[in-house]
Parts: sequence; structure tokens; C-alpha cells
Amino acid sequence: TIMKDEESEENTSLLTDGANGTDPNGARKAYEGLDTDASKNFHDTRIIESAEAHKTEGGLLKPMIFGGLDGILTSFAIVAGAAGGSLSTPVVLILGFSNIFADALSMGVGEFLSSKAENEWILSERERENWEMENYPEGEIREMVDIYVSRGMEREDAEVVINTMAKYQDFFVDVMMAEELQLQVPDDDYKMENFKEGVVMFCSFATFGAFPLLGYAIIPATFPDLGEEALFTCACIVTGIVLFFMGCVKSLFGTHHWVLCGMETLLLGGACAAVAYTIGQFVDGLLPTD
Repeated sequence: TIMKDEESEENTSLLTDGANGTDPNGARKAYEGLDTDASKNFHDTRIIESAEAHKTEGGLLKPMIFGGLDGILTSFAIVAGAAGGSLSTPVVLILGFSNIFADALSMGVGEFLSSKAENEWILSERERENWEMENYPEGEIREMVDIYVSRGMEREDAEVVINTMAKYQDFFVDVMMAEELQLQVPDDDYKMENFKEGVVMFCSFATFGAFPLLGYAIIPATFPDLGEEALFTCACIVTGIVLFFMGCVKSLFGTHHWVLCGMETLLLGGACAAVAYTIGQFVDGLLPTD
């Protein structure tokens, strides 16, 4: 009975929060609670100024996860390779921090330039589509009708829909970009968005990449009697925790459980780290010993 009352209170909260259409997160709350009544009430009563909210932060998820994963694995590869090759702690720190900063800068600049180049190419394709629409609209309309028919729409209905949209050229060109070319037209401030992606990539790479090296810098000062093996063990533990944490963060933007996302990132990242350690040991075995 208590559980039913709690569930009823939760559903009532969803309805009151999103039913009046003023809460932009009402639709998401209804989805997360699997409450169809709250979802229906939100869409029936929402006002134009309170558009349905979506997680726009997901646009920066790729550079954050990519940069963080690349950074921590690059850093751990240096630590693992050094441990496998029996290198000293100062060598590990020098190689690690210099490589992390240089790679983070390179990844950040590369993310900015590559995203900017992709958006500029998309805009050039949009100019071409816009030119074709201005000079031969019948052909563009016919292409779109064929696309909609191929997806299961009756030709007569497709012609009505396409001819209606074609009255609004800018809107119709954007639809053609998405439906015909599978390309999303960037916003007017795409250069700033690309810059943000580059900054996120740099910060994520440098921040997460520093974790495996911090043990080599901090632990010897706190516990000077610890040997190289203990330092490497600490680096492995820290790397595993951070990998699992990254997976948990990724779950905030998806539908999978945080434990599954954390384990997925931990296992895949751990496999890459194991390969780095194995290669370090293998190469060390090939080198002549003094």
C-alpha cells in the first residue's frame, strides 16, 4: 500500500509539474517516469514560449568522452609502457606530462579545425541545393517526392506535403539537406560552437590524462618508501576508477544504466591499457640489458 501511495504521489508530481505546459522539462520528466498521462497533458497544454526541452549538452559529449578517454589511455600507456620497460619515476613524469600537454593541445586544435571544416562543407552543399532549387525547383521537388514514396508514403500524399513545404524555400532547402543528403545544417554561430568543442577536447584530454600521473607525483612525497610496483598499482586503480566514472557520466545522456555504461568504458579502456603494458614488456625483453 505504501509503495502504491508513493507511486501515485510521483505520478501526481509529474502531472502537476508538466501538465500546465510551463515547465520546459515536463516532457522529459514524463518520459523518465514512463507517465503517458503527464506527457499527453504537457503537449496538450504547453505554450509556444515553453518549448519542449532537450539535452543540448549532448553536443559536447563526444569531445568530452573522446578527449577524456584518449587522454587517460595515452597517459596510462606511458605509465604502463614505462613500468613494463622498467623506467624510473622521473622519466615517467617527464614523458607523461610533456606528452599529455602536447597531445591535448593537438587534439583541441584538431577538433576545432575538423568540426569547422565539416560545417563549412555542409554550408557549401546547402548553397548548391539552394541554387538548384532556384533554377530547377521541379527537379528538386520530384526528388523529395520520390524519397518520401520510398519510405512508404503514398505518392499523392507525398506530393501534397512536398509542394506545401516547397512554398518556403529556406525551410525546404534545410529539409532537403536532412532528407536527401543526411546532413544537419549548422547554426549561424557554428564557429563558436566548434571553438567550444575544441576547448572541451583540450580540457578533457589534459584533465583525465593527468590522473594516472598524479600518483607518481604525489604518492612518493607522501609515502617515500613505496617502490615502483606500488606506484604502478596505484596508477592502475586510479585509471580504473576514472574510466568507470567516465562511463557513468556518459549514461546521463543515454538510456542505458550507469553501471552498464561504467563497466563498458572500464572494460574497453582496461583492454587498451593491458595492450600498452604488454607491448612495453615485450619491447623491453627485446632490448639488450647492460
